[in-house]
Amino acid sequence: MDTRTPRRSTWSTGLRLAAVVGATLAVSVCSDRSPVSPSPSPPAATPVPNDGGGTGGPAILVGAGDVGLCGSSGSEATARLLDAVPGIVVMLGDAAYYSGTTRELAECFDPSWGRHRGRIRPVPGNHDYESPGAAPYFAYFGGSAGPAGLGYYTYRAGAWQIYALNSNIPIGEGSAQLGWLRGELALRPARCTLAYWHHPIVTEGPNGPNPQVRALWQLLNDYGVEVALSGHDHQYQRFPPLDGQLRRAPLTGVRSFVVGTGGAMLYPFPAPPSLSEARAAVWGVLELTLQDDGYEWEFLSAGDGTFHDAGRDVCH
Repeated sequence: MDTRTPRRSTWSTGLRLAAVVGATLAVSVCSDRSPVSPSPSPPAATPVPNDGGGTGGPAILVGAGDVGLCGSSGSEATARLLDAVPGIVVMLGDAAYYSGTTRELAECFDPSWGRHRGRIRPVPGNHDYESPGAAPYFAYFGGSAGPAGLGYYTYRAGAWQIYALNSNIPIGEGSAQLGWLRGELALRPARCTLAYWHHPIVTEGPNGPNPQVRALWQLLNDYGVEVALSGHDHQYQRFPPLDGQLRRAPLTGVRSFVVGTGGAMLYPFPAPPSLSEARAAVWGVLELTLQDDGYEWEFLSAGDGTFHDAGRDVCH
């Protein structure tokens, strides 16, 4: 548990970030193919209902990525955890394996997480893009997934500004998406801010590094974002706050979580811990309680309960 008291960001537009996010181990199946961006034009900000807390109270974000695999009991196990937690559900990509088809969404995702579809705020993963343009993903989630074909958007959750991003289309310097995000961060200053997307900036699993998100990570640090969530590696990992060069920065950096634990096959860790502060290969969801000036996290395990991770921090 971290009880540090960080100093305030010096950026005039200082946005603060926060959000939320076993079984048999298997080998990695995610590929890192990046499809062509379906549009060069950035969308206008796309608000969704401020449904995770109202004014004066905390908001709840809860979720994971890498969810629906037919024949696995994992997605139903994590959906039962969602049944007991109110608030916004974040789906961190790869809704349905292996190709994100209409049939796979209907048969492998909808019977479990589908009962929470009305409160899911998703981002797409690389397996969603195994279907051209991730068309079934956008059709299934509709307006909750942001502008069709783009898949990045922003909304409020209590006092927090939340950014849902698409790491499967261009997101580096000069891209429409990063330009849109830079403009939104300047336009919507908030004490606390959170962002989430599929491919993690740092991971101790088999599916990294992911250099396409380095410019994004620097931008989030420039604007003092608090928390970043990703999936892609089918494990839970929590990292300390890191600066734009991925160095420890306990007072000013962005804390990241990898939560690829929604129900697909789990991955073994290929090496001992190097930077993570907590990690496990177990199905579960991450619950974030977003307060006016800070946040609490708790990983809710769908396993035997032997793994637990929880803590709190304040916004910069």
